Amino acid sequence: MSPTEPTNSSDPTKRTANGPLQGVRVLEFAGLGPAPFCGMLLSDLGAQVIRVSRPNAPAQPFDAILDRGRITLTVDLKQSVGVEACRALARSADVLIEGFRPGVLEKLGLGPDALLKDNPKLVYGRMTGWGQYGPNSHTAGHDINYIALSGALHSIGDAAKPTPPLNLVGDFGGGALYLAMGVLAALLNARSTGVGQVVDCAMTDGAASLMSMMFAMRAGGDWREQRHANLLDGGAPFYDTYRCADDKWICVGALEIQFFTVLLDKLGIPVSDYPNHWDPACWPGMRARFEKIFQSQPQAHWCELLVNSDACFAPVLPMSEAINHPHNVARGTFTTHSGIVQPAPAPRFSRTPTTIQDGARVDANTLRAWRVPDTLIDQLLPARE
Repeated sequence: MSPTEPTNSSDPTKRTANGPLQGVRVLEFAGLGPAPFCGMLLSDLGAQVIRVSRPNAPAQPFDAILDRGRITLTVDLKQSVGVEACRALARSADVLIEGFRPGVLEKLGLGPDALLKDNPKLVYGRMTGWGQYGPNSHTAGHDINYIALSGALHSIGDAAKPTPPLNLVGDFGGGALYLAMGVLAALLNARSTGVGQVVDCAMTDGAASLMSMMFAMRAGGDWREQRHANLLDGGAPFYDTYRCADDKWICVGALEIQFFTVLLDKLGIPVSDYPNHWDPACWPGMRARFEKIFQSQPQAHWCELLVNSDACFAPVLPMSEAINHPHNVARGTFTTHSGIVQPAPAPRFSRTPTTIQDGARVDANTLRAWRVPDTLIDQLLPARE
């Protein structure tokens, strides 16, 4: 029995499924990218999330995972009944999240001033690229634009060209994760003070925040504004990726001397060859040496030699192989839900383990639990029994 498992039914540490946010109600306005990912995270953590979707919304290729675990209500926000239904739901919600351009929900009568008047404890989370104010706030953009303005994109890529790091730094890292952290912090404050607030989450702000360590290194003279020339951007040969004989890839991240020493020992290189491996003067020769060694054998050879050592090594796996790696299998990092292999909820909790909730169309009982009047329910669900 693991230390986190209860020994009897009266144990106050008894594990309860559905996650630490069980009982929290979230109203989510459907959108693209980071706001839905935040809704997914909150649902994975146990919140009951009602997702308001517009009629005939086009399906997106990523909906199958990002939309998981929510109760969906289709309403037309151009109609008064749709607006009134959302106001009714917001009166019972703990948290609201939306990803429209600034001012869109205000024009519909669903802005924070109106909804906080109805529900003073409401946490109103707003997800945008540029933020609710500023010269760019009303212009279109995508992840690549937001991280470009934050100093992040300039720092990522090879020496010749900046490379978009998927949409992980802006949409999901600087956006959805900061929105989730922000609304949960505001929720804690609302529960202690009785007063909700607006959380203005801009991807430009979040991406800049993610760059804090690099800005610190720059301030200390340890970061050059040149790609592939620094300790953590692929400039250091002991923190980079390498092609193998079979055209597969591996990576090493042996930053500290004790790990660098293990790596050299495994590769048959005398440690005395590099008395100060952090000195950029030795990097070109070291890189050429590493490239020649790693290209001499297939990826499987390096896995066998370096796996589970302190050389700070890992094979670079495509998604199709990552799902079956023994470490990921042992931890249940991936799961199959609704017939789709996908990342499991993260992080892990000892007492309130998380699970992917079943998504569904909203029903009358759910709306009644959120104190939506029967007169509105009749209009929203005319076919209900």
